[in-house]
Amino acid sequence: MRTSEKPSSRAPANADRPVPPGTLSGPASRKLPVSPRERKPALAALAVLLILGGALATTLLVLRSGDRVSAIQIVQQVGTGQPIAQTAMREVQIADTGIGYVPYAERARVAENFARVTLLPGTLLTREMVLSSSEELGPGKAQVGLALKPGQLPGTLRSGDRVQVVHVPGRGGDSQAAAGRILAQSALVHSVGSSGRNGSAGQITIIVDATISPTVVTYAARGEIALAELPGAR
Repeated sequence: MRTSEKPSSRAPANADRPVPPGTLSGPASRKLPVSPRERKPALAALAVLLILGGALATTLLVLRSGDRVSAIQIVQQVGTGQPIAQTAMREVQIADTGIGYVPYAERARVAENFARVTLLPGTLLTREMVLSSSEELGPGKAQVGLALKPGQLPGTLRSGDRVQVVHVPGRGGDSQAAAGRILAQSALVHSVGSSGRNGSAGQITIIVDATISPTVVTYAARGEIALAELPGAR
């Protein structure tokens, strides 16, 4: 006769016991504890400051780019050592970039001074480009007026250009000097006038050393003077 064992219906003695706080049982006991995220208020404050600083710098750049100042722009070529006439200046509005451009309000004072270097049209005038005195127009220099014919001067000459003053003998002149003789190696063109009524003569004034001015005037009266432009000597 077989006897079968029946499962005991009795529950474990500790089944009804409450689980003490902080005690894990089953799968939950295998989970690692998660530490709370640490907050770093110093880094957060630094990030805020960087954002605000960048926004402020951008705002200042935008505002600065909108600042405009009135400056002098050269519209006619002015040669080295020549006075800067008011007719050679005009007013322009430019961004205030911190460069020492001469304000247009000082144009009358500028007209009393001279160019340190050759000023080409389109140049924005700075204080470093201006001299209070001119060696080109100072003692020891002379202004010589010439009335030249086509072929005796380039048609592109302007105030401020540099030229060679060449003696070109006439038909009855010395045959040894037929090739021409340079009287002034680098004379300054002071002014260029309009041609004569018949368009055959060019009125021009040059600056030369006072020691050779009588010779230039004498040959000019005979029509034996020619000018050669020196573009690289401006």
